[in-house]
Amino acid sequence: MTDRPARPAAAVGSGILLSRVTGLVRDIAVAAFLGTQFAADAYWAAIKIPNIIRNLLGEGTLSASFVPVYSESLASADVSDEDARRLARSVLGGVAITALLLSALGVIFAPWITAVLLAASDEPTRDLTTRLVRILFPMSGVLIIGAWFLGVLTSHGRFFLPFAAPAVWNLSQVAGLLLATRLGSDRLAEALAWSALIGAVLQVGIQIPKALELSRVRSPGLEWSHEPVRRVARNALPVISSQGVLQFSSLVDIMLASLAGAGAMAALGYSQRLAYLPISLFGMSVAASALPAMSRDTNPAALRERLVNGWFQILFFVLPAALVLLLFGDLAVRLVYQRGEFGQDSTSLVSAVLAAYAVGLVAASSIKLFAAGFHALQDTATPMRVAIVSVAVGVATSLVLTIGMRRAGLGPYSAVGIALGSAVGSWTNLALLWFLLGRKLDRVFPPSALRSILRLGAAAAAAVVAASAVRWLLEPRLPWPGFVGSALLFGAVLTAGGIVYLGIARRPPSPVSPIGPDGSA
Repeated sequence: MTDRPARPAAAVGSGILLSRVTGLVRDIAVAAFLGTQFAADAYWAAIKIPNIIRNLLGEGTLSASFVPVYSESLASADVSDEDARRLARSVLGGVAITALLLSALGVIFAPWITAVLLAASDEPTRDLTTRLVRILFPMSGVLIIGAWFLGVLTSHGRFFLPFAAPAVWNLSQVAGLLLATRLGSDRLAEALAWSALIGAVLQVGIQIPKALELSRVRSPGLEWSHEPVRRVARNALPVISSQGVLQFSSLVDIMLASLAGAGAMAALGYSQRLAYLPISLFGMSVAASALPAMSRDTNPAALRERLVNGWFQILFFVLPAALVLLLFGDLAVRLVYQRGEFGQDSTSLVSAVLAAYAVGLVAASSIKLFAAGFHALQDTATPMRVAIVSVAVGVATSLVLTIGMRRAGLGPYSAVGIALGSAVGSWTNLALLWFLLGRKLDRVFPPSALRSILRLGAAAAAAVVAASAVRWLLEPRLPWPGFVGSALLFGAVLTAGGIVYLGIARRPPSPVSPIGPDGSA
């Protein structure tokens, strides 16, 4: 029987939980001080724009290109420790040079970038966004370099630290907002951006000692003649192309949000934070912990077992989370964000966008795991082609829905069309990955998996009925307004639904029995 990724997944999940909880604290602070006003739109746009280069070259790219080759080098008796060190050193050098160059270009061309992407926004929003982008491009460069440390640590089986480190970045921003407010500054968005840059340096800094100790790298270099380095580069090109397609979708989202009107960009940002919480906790943790093990054992039977059991771990947690955000998202938004500058109108807008994102939550949480199956086989081209198709479908859907809703006079609520387009793209991506990976492995899911899916579906349906009944009974009768009432109501809804769900589903199902070398159960 192959090893299950439960402990690594738990370490990744614990680290991500810490970073996401502190991220939630940061978002609560941002919402309270900025609400959904123009400064919030500028902040969320400015965070997205530099993150384009981070997403092109950061954690996802190095996880798909560097981690499989480096993990293989560490596990192979035919590869010396010195060769593994040379590989790590060269990749660090290449990543550092690229990150510094792209960050500098971003700072220089920031006015032209924002002029194109925020053409439909007013001049104050564009000017503020430009100032923020010039601060945040260096932040993304630092975090790209930090992705190398994550790759090294996870390859050596150290999962908690790299995934918990973003907590420092989050807390730095909270401290920056509180300090700026205490000093009486009205330039809160700029203080937030500077504290994000400082937090990025701290986030990477705490990973440096352990990563350098494990890799035995003392300084960056670049040995292009070293064959594993060229293999990492070859593997990276399709991933970068794939990420480039996804970033095109992100650019379209920014332009459509500026067209939708004031508050739309902020609504997308706040709702994405809540929607991405289950994706990060369960989808990313399972995929990140499974990839090194998949890369060391690419036997089809072992890959099938890890994929199926990993996907059911994701489904067990993400399916109820998606239903909560779809049907009771207004309670979550009210509890988390509604205070200070974030009023009831902001709650209504953000919860509508959040419900649209929830439609694609199961698919979005599963994509990284299925893509990891291809990456373990060092096939990065297929996920790239799938990404191109799915992004084209998602962008077309977003354009049609958002422009149609805007013409119908829905204003910032047109951002719902952007979120629905993202959901359609996610389901397209997952369906294609599932089909193509099944062709590579003969099949992915055994017939017995259907019973587990039906059981989870029945449990989720029953939980929705129980949670809805509790809300219907309690909401009109709660004597406590504000935060206390929201917390009690949301807690009661989650408790009722959770008891019913766990009572029927019982535990994450493992639909695959131990599989022999010939693929038979």
